[in-house]
Amino acid sequence: MIDDIRKMLFEVLTPLGFRVHVTCAYWELITTVKHPVMVGREADVQATLSNPDEIRLSRSDPQVYLFYKLERMGQWVCAVARRLDSDGFLITTYPTNVIKEGERIWPK
Repeated sequence: MIDDIRKMLFEVLTPLGFRVHVTCAYWELITTVKHPVMVGREADVQATLSNPDEIRLSRSDPQVYLFYKLERMGQWVCAVARRLDSDGFLITTYPTNVIKEGERIWPK
């Protein structure tokens, strides 16, 4: 049971030099409870984290980053991750039509 909870779905390197991972169990929570619209969009989230159009720092937590990748005009995928040194984890992900306020840290 513990091994199932810890089983990694994916891990990607971000342009900021830290890795972001998500377990299968946590991805299921995201796609069943938080944002069901993200079911089957693992590849989009990986692309958003590894090759974003923009990264912003959270206004409320300096360890949280918001990665944005344009899908089509006025529509982005947002992947929210917490950084812990060279490692990080996915907090949530969702489609959005608004980039949140916060310091743009990439690209400079």
